[in-house]
Amino acid sequence: MPRPFRFGVNLLEPAPGREWRAKCRRAEELGYDVILVPDHLGMPAPFPALVAAAEATERPRLGTFVLNAGFWNPALLAREVATTDALTGGRLELGLGTGYVQAEHESSGLPWGSPRVRVDHLRHTVEELDRLLGSPEHRPRPVQRPGVPLLIGANGDRMLRLTAEHADIAAFTGARPVPGSASGKLDPITADQLDERVARYREFAAGRAEPAELNLLVQQVVVTDDPEAAVRPLLERLPHLTADQVLALPIVLIGTLEEITGRLRAYRERFGFSYLTVLEPSMEAFAPVLRALRD
Repeated sequence: MPRPFRFGVNLLEPAPGREWRAKCRRAEELGYDVILVPDHLGMPAPFPALVAAAEATERPRLGTFVLNAGFWNPALLAREVATTDALTGGRLELGLGTGYVQAEHESSGLPWGSPRVRVDHLRHTVEELDRLLGSPEHRPRPVQRPGVPLLIGANGDRMLRLTAEHADIAAFTGARPVPGSASGKLDPITADQLDERVARYREFAAGRAEPAELNLLVQQVVVTDDPEAAVRPLLERLPHLTADQVLALPIVLIGTLEEITGRLRAYRERFGFSYLTVLEPSMEAFAPVLRALRD
């Protein structure tokens, strides 16, 4: 039996306290199950933003999507995680990744290592968090037992293996970094390419006692009867693709309500994606889809 759908929104825009809390309440009103915050310079600081979200809401879980492990010392991160879990009443979900924007490391004076170095640091971070937060002597203590759920965003084989070993939630971006881009530009991958990545993850995860929840980050949502018109702005950003190719990308949801809900049900069947995350600009547009997909 497939997992029930779960829906998250990644809030990108900083805002003063009253406006931020109102935005979080709106996400709750629309039915989102998880309010998420990324970890990029120029966007809200994740942990205080999530504590404020908890004060403004009652039901949604609260997560990082995803922390750049290169920004964090594991011992200091363990303190942040435990404190935030306590202050949010045990609603925290910790999302981690390697980081993919070289320019942010340069701006903050932090080293930018090779992909291997970044994955090694993430593995060290995950293992140290397990050790520290799993110790009854660690202070502060997280509220959740046996611990704060861990999401890892992954694409390459080493990351997929790490995800299979440690993560409660395996997150797929449906895109890969453009080689040599310091700004973190991403290239979307096709459904067949995503299929291969999910299959690879499943190979690594074959021995798990409990299957992980699978997440897909959706970049664009437009509910419309005229998909050809809605896709035109994306063609300017993806000039190497045709309109039909863009409309077929897993991270693009453009079409009627019935078409989009049908696609997402098919994604759950084909890939196993039951946890779907949209970006803040799509929060309102995705709400009718969310309601239609409630099991």
